[in-house]
Amino acid sequence: MTTAPTAERLQVSSRVLAGVGAALPDLLPTAAGALCWVNGGEGIVGWGELARIEASGPLRFTQLDTWWRSYAARMRVRDDVRLPGTGPVAFTSISFADGPGRSVLVVPRLVIGRRDGVTWVTEQGTTDATVEARPVGHPGQVRYCDGQLPVPAWRAAVAAAVARMRGGELAKVVLAHDLVATADNRVDPRFLLRGLSANYPNCWVFSVDGMVGATPELLVRRLGERVDARVLAGTAWPHDGLAGERLAGELLSSEKNRAEHAYAVQSMVEALRPFCSPLKVPAEPSVLRLHNVLHLATDLHGRLSGGQSVLRLAWLAHPTAAVGGTPTPDARRLIDELERMDRGRYAGPVGWVDAAGNGELGIALRCAEVNDRSVRLFAGCGIVADSDPDNEVREAAAKLVPMRDALDGVVSGV
Repeated sequence: MTTAPTAERLQVSSRVLAGVGAALPDLLPTAAGALCWVNGGEGIVGWGELARIEASGPLRFTQLDTWWRSYAARMRVRDDVRLPGTGPVAFTSISFADGPGRSVLVVPRLVIGRRDGVTWVTEQGTTDATVEARPVGHPGQVRYCDGQLPVPAWRAAVAAAVARMRGGELAKVVLAHDLVATADNRVDPRFLLRGLSANYPNCWVFSVDGMVGATPELLVRRLGERVDARVLAGTAWPHDGLAGERLAGELLSSEKNRAEHAYAVQSMVEALRPFCSPLKVPAEPSVLRLHNVLHLATDLHGRLSGGQSVLRLAWLAHPTAAVGGTPTPDARRLIDELERMDRGRYAGPVGWVDAAGNGELGIALRCAEVNDRSVRLFAGCGIVADSDPDNEVREAAAKLVPMRDALDGVVSGV
């Protein structure tokens, strides 16, 4: 499905916006169509839908990329800022699977961004993009119930996967389950964004067409010839009085977590190395500390050796072993067999793109799909032969904390 005015009639202008010190999510005037990609106070927010395209199936990346680059190329652009995220820009959220799941690319009428201390506004189209500002709504009391894959069934799926891997069928698979929340009032994405931004300032906080979350994992960033990615796999959380440096040390010394992480790094290297010269890969992972968990992390940096857009690079990399498994075809088949639920856009790419093929796409983790008063939360874990199903249940519960806290209005003050 495509809805768009003729691009030749559209003027796009970006200019510096002085005297604006508010946090970017706080600038969103309404819950309707709230778009967001913010990390550490920098990023972009948008509203007022100008155009959209929806796609599905194995060609969804190509369909979105082709339509957007053609549409944006016909715009008349005045960019007085010339920073990443200025000029023509769109937000995107892409389904995990190659099946009929919906992927979307949205072009907002108005964008406000901030980078390197500069705040700007981009107006896309000639129609007045102003809307009546409405106060942020509170969801009220929130009740939780089982989703498509309840915890007992998911634990059984994990146990089955462990048995298959011990039999040599594959090396790793990532299995997810869901949880459904129902609120007294319509859930305002801006309420969630504010809590997530406060609790997870070193994550990419996002909102695109109902998918809202705070992901710690960057699938791929392309800024000109520069390409970056952050691979996460291997998780620990406070337990038995263990926290801080001791917990980080336990994570770094865990053979199970190191093996899980190595699979994820290898899959990303295999995807990016043919298109980056050079591609710098640290020999050892670091530890990323979040409010609820710790992750093993590896940051990759490369120089693009071709003209691949960020959407094409994402297509080549998705799904990494961090959200799919190893080998990828075997892992995807096992996910279909054992999960038996629709992930939708959970664990798919999410972020922004511009007219030159640049952009930032994270992996939609620590997220939920918001639909009026109903919210579907997701959590997944990397399963290897040494995995303990009971431990994986506890890990998944820890990964649900960000969205549960956001819904309940819990702010840590970090």
